[in-house]
Amino acid sequence: MARITASVYTSHIPAIGAALDLGKTQEAYWQPVFKGYEYSKSWMKDNQPDVIFLVYNDHATAFDLDFIPTFAIGTADAYAPADEGWGPRPVPVVQGHPVLSAHIAQSVIQQDFDLTIVNKMPVDHGLTVPLSLMCGQPPASSFHWPCPVIPFAVNVVQYPVPSGQRCFALGQAIRRAIESFDEDLNVHIWGTGGMSHQLQGPRAGLINKAFDNAFLDQLIADPAAAARIPHIDYVREAGSEGIELVMWLIARGAMADVAGGAAPRVAHRFYHVPASNTAVGHFILENT
Repeated sequence: MARITASVYTSHIPAIGAALDLGKTQEAYWQPVFKGYEYSKSWMKDNQPDVIFLVYNDHATAFDLDFIPTFAIGTADAYAPADEGWGPRPVPVVQGHPVLSAHIAQSVIQQDFDLTIVNKMPVDHGLTVPLSLMCGQPPASSFHWPCPVIPFAVNVVQYPVPSGQRCFALGQAIRRAIESFDEDLNVHIWGTGGMSHQLQGPRAGLINKAFDNAFLDQLIADPAAAARIPHIDYVREAGSEGIELVMWLIARGAMADVAGGAAPRVAHRFYHVPASNTAVGHFILENT
């Protein structure tokens, strides 16, 4: 049976991808950000999964205001890096796992969650930046990502967006789906986006360190309570784009302790301000 062995949580800031792509990681501004992921890259090499289930949000790349599914699962063989206006990032094509994707879709839909099935889509920085942070940044022409990736896009762009409670319950359904897959696979589930940030209006540039760190504490120690945070609290305390944090609840809901297992081990935790007027949050949980 397949099993989830770990979950990874990280911001997916587009400027981080630009810093990687343009060779700016050693500049004074960016050094502290990338230092926070040095342990993570080493951990990833030592804990390489067979598949990554990666929760992210599309930024008007595969979807736009004409069509935005609440939850969309990629079922393709491969996903090309998107052109977000300045050319595709120089990273490898993402290889999918269509058999596991189809199984998860079948199982989760039968658990009464409505998913949109996507057989072709480009993937933007929301997915590729976390992969670069965790797996390194070799050239696209000579590198494959270390394992297949199942993209899972969540609408946190156009209201109404799913509640934290809904996302938390969905994570539990995804865990059940993965554990019912009849193949011995080591799966990681990643929740990306956030932390506090606002990109427009009079509060543009908002960062709330106290809220961010309290959220990290609660998500680790009491995820059910974190799932009950109302949307208005995310918007008020973490800015209009802080709502992306509900995607972390999908990954957290998939961990074993939520289903009565042992508490996970915190392998790494990191927080830094600023990175392109945004807070960077990151931690890794291992099932024990």
